[in-house]
Amino acid sequence: METSLLLLAVEAAPSGGGLMMLLPLLLIPLLYFVMIRPQQKRQKQWQEMLGSIKAGDRVTTAGGLRGIILSIKDDAVILRVAPDNLKVEVAKSAIAAVTTQEGASGS
Repeated sequence: METSLLLLAVEAAPSGGGLMMLLPLLLIPLLYFVMIRPQQKRQKQWQEMLGSIKAGDRVTTAGGLRGIILSIKDDAVILRVAPDNLKVEVAKSAIAAVTTQEGASGS
């Protein structure tokens, strides 16, 4: 009687156990291409943008401050902010985007 119960238990076991063990290994490359790789590309583009800024560029900071770069230091930039031509020193890492390049406007 016990032998027949063991045989029934072995036959009732699911046969997809090997696939279930491989599923986490298959998800790792998928997560890399969906989440990690795009973030690395954005980080590289942002670093290139920071490396290419120069005096006269219009920039927007992460805090929403918009201004024109007057000078660039090692880790900071001096911005001129309208309307009173206020000079503000901002960390380079706070620059979110270059709004327009010098000479890009036609006037």
